[in-house]
Amino acid sequence: MTLRINSEVPNFTADTTAGEITFHDWIGDGWAVLFSHPKDFTPVCTTELGYMAGLAGEFEKRNTKIIGISVDPVESHHAWKEDIRDVSGHDVSYPLIGDPELKVAKAFDMLPEDEGNSSEGRTAANNATVRSVFVIGPDKKIKLMLTYPMTTGRNFDEILRAIDSMQLTANHSLATPAQWQPGDDVIISPAVSNEDAKERFGEFTTVKPYLRTIPQPKGT
Repeated sequence: MTLRINSEVPNFTADTTAGEITFHDWIGDGWAVLFSHPKDFTPVCTTELGYMAGLAGEFEKRNTKIIGISVDPVESHHAWKEDIRDVSGHDVSYPLIGDPELKVAKAFDMLPEDEGNSSEGRTAANNATVRSVFVIGPDKKIKLMLTYPMTTGRNFDEILRAIDSMQLTANHSLATPAQWQPGDDVIISPAVSNEDAKERFGEFTTVKPYLRTIPQPKGT
């Protein structure tokens, strides 16, 4: 199954460090971030899981659940969590999915179907493509996908920024420009006429006929 932006996220039932979940039910009516790791006890991923644990409150403010997955059993995840706490100073309170049969990795198109059905004996190099971030909306559709090499730690502050943009623009005919931060000016969608734009947003700045900006509306 090839996943793209606006694909419905695969549903699955799996064991996690917080007990068994069914993914769509676990997401509920909010947003979610699933981020994957090629192997437990790997250096870059250890720093990432710890950093995400430190950001848990920021995601909660945005009605966004976070969940990790590594192609290893849950028992291994529990042991890894101790190292993560030692390295980062943060407890991993969000769930970590166990995927020892590689079912979830394959469902998310992170591993091909012919990669076998067991994590036993596999290395981080075998699982290098299990290194993605998926942001999922309340409609259970993928809103953002990022895949990184194993040597590059992910910038989860950027994931928060992207969620701020997506939540802002989900309910308004707006977009955000390059390098946008919450509180910066935003762009009016080209689908909105000048007349409608003035009625909805008041005065706006026309940079180009197709590029019109306004201050970020209050309450968004």
